[in-house]
Amino acid sequence: MTSPSKGQEVEAVPAQGAVTSAAPLSVLLIDEDPERARQVEEGLVANAVVHTATRTHGRVLLDLIARISPDVIIMDCNSPDRDTIESLRLVAQSNPKPIVMFVEEEGGGGMQEAIDAGVSAYVIDGLTPKRVQPLIDTAIARFRHMDGLRNELKKTKDDLAARKVIERAKGMLMQHHGMTEDQAFSSIRTMSQQQGKPIKEVAENILTIVGMLAGKPAPDNI
Repeated sequence: MTSPSKGQEVEAVPAQGAVTSAAPLSVLLIDEDPERARQVEEGLVANAVVHTATRTHGRVLLDLIARISPDVIIMDCNSPDRDTIESLRLVAQSNPKPIVMFVEEEGGGGMQEAIDAGVSAYVIDGLTPKRVQPLIDTAIARFRHMDGLRNELKKTKDDLAARKVIERAKGMLMQHHGMTEDQAFSSIRTMSQQQGKPIKEVAENILTIVGMLAGKPAPDNI
């Protein structure tokens, strides 16, 4: 295990005794306590390559994650402070990863803040080597489930926005070119195929062009 100064220089080290023939997990362990870090490494002895760093926050943490691209992040601390919570929010927004947090003591709603900030598993005063791997597995499964829900929600919103744009484009073609609804949609679809562009993009172009020909400014929010 290596604990580089300022949490910026990180070396990938297989957990002691690890079997590396199969693709092991890449784990970023952030902890300034050597004994706690040792327990985590012991718990991952056969399943992971552990990248260790002392406490690091903000942009330094984001750069570290981008460089290492870990499968999961483990953060050990006495109690999550404001800097830690804000760093977790940055990770969730910029480069989300499954995060397991071990804390020595709880107080002041730190658990809820950590979960809201993106922590997948929050463990109070319960760090033992045999618990590390099951908790990582749980955190990864929970993260994938939530990520799937987020992607599904985003797709639903994108589909709804696209339908609204297409409906508006059909309406303009019907109004300005005397098309029926079916004819308008068929025209949009044909242009999409001919131009090799998504139907939504073609519909946006129609709104802009027809609006200009009609002497109306293109809408700011389509």
